[in-house]
Amino acid sequence: MAVQPGRASRADSTPTLKVGDPAPDFTLGSHLGGKITLSDLRGKNVMLAFYPFAFSGVCSTQMPGYEAASERFGGLNAHVVGISVDHMFALKAWASQLGITSYPLLSDFWPHGAVAQQYGVFNAERGMADRSIFLVDGEGIIRYIDVHENSDRPDEEQIFCALETVR
Repeated sequence: MAVQPGRASRADSTPTLKVGDPAPDFTLGSHLGGKITLSDLRGKNVMLAFYPFAFSGVCSTQMPGYEAASERFGGLNAHVVGISVDHMFALKAWASQLGITSYPLLSDFWPHGAVAQQYGVFNAERGMADRSIFLVDGEGIIRYIDVHENSDRPDEEQIFCALETVR
């Protein structure tokens, strides 16, 4: 269940982003090799899926769900990007185990959780990103935010409905 769609906020992280704000740019390493820079994806809709940890229960069903829906995301001109504070070696092993090949899993390992902090979804008490979805349009503007309890998997249909409005 979403905590507060449309706004990312935590008492222990800043800044607080809201729909209509420019998405903070970043560059992170990908399990597919190389680095991904958000601004290099301009012209496409981008779904940033922050998740707590590789190899955890909900994450191990959420992320393969996006792999299974890769054609549907592509049909909406959407590029999926997973982000966690896990080390790149863990992400590579986990992606191999789950068969994630159509989109990158990015490592926000060092400085620890810096990108999650920029997006206001870093849980400093637990040292992880909170489960959250940010849809960024082709111009780099945040169009949708959905922050979840870490035990809740985001609703894919709700994400697709939001992507329809971003087109």
